[in-house]
Amino acid sequence: MVTKIPDMAGAARAFIFLLEARDWDAFAALLHPEVVYELPQTRERIRGRDAYLRFNQEFPGDWHLDPTTVVADADHGVVRFDCRVEDESAEAIAFLDFDAEGCITRVTDFWPESYAPPAGREQLVERW
Repeated sequence: MVTKIPDMAGAARAFIFLLEARDWDAFAALLHPEVVYELPQTRERIRGRDAYLRFNQEFPGDWHLDPTTVVADADHGVVRFDCRVEDESAEAIAFLDFDAEGCITRVTDFWPESYAPPAGREQLVERW
């Protein structure tokens, strides 16, 4: 008997492409209902699909994402991507954890520079 392993590299790639496309329904379908999103540089944590979806929908500025490297196995994925917000650009890395069904259960974003979190999302995040 052969067990089919979901295409986690495809899920990791879709994570960035669907964010860029603002395809919120398809993006939400990738996420486990209890997904945890962390930004170590701002010490923010968001719990749950609905809050994480809203966080992205309301993120300020005209932002764009372009994946440059995607690596994944059955449990974890890493996406290196270019991010542009207005006239500023940066490179970032997202680490993803998957459950057995291929849903994303955890996202940890690392950005090259420390920064203060934008105002207006305090109701969505907890700080540590």
